[in-house]
Amino acid sequence: QVQPVESGGGLVQPGGSLRVSCVASGTIFRRNVMGWYRQAPGKERELVASISSGGNTNYADSVKGRFTISRDNVKNTVYLQMNSLKTEDTGVYYCNTASVVKGYAWGQGTQVTVSS
Repeated sequence: QVQPVESGGGLVQPGGSLRVSCVASGTIFRRNVMGWYRQAPGKERELVASISSGGNTNYADSVKGRFTISRDNVKNTVYLQMNSLKTEDTGVYYCNTASVVKGYAWGQGTQVTVSS
């Protein structure tokens, strides 16, 4: 089954910034609302941001004002710009469709660690 490919994670100090990217196959990507999910250690995966094909965005309260989701429908890529990072933002970040039935199998994700 097709999987998105996430990249761009790393280690960053609290207050720092990071941008993660995700490339996904075309047809599903273009037709769906895409989301960034986060799975913190010991917790369930949660949706933190989503964006429609037309650019409408939604954010979880925990990241609102700090994270910005965007997409490039030509490159089939969705981005998550993360600013003012906090230790509680640590986790593995995944992308997928923002739907009950996911459009893709889950990829490997990209690890984001916020620590001093």
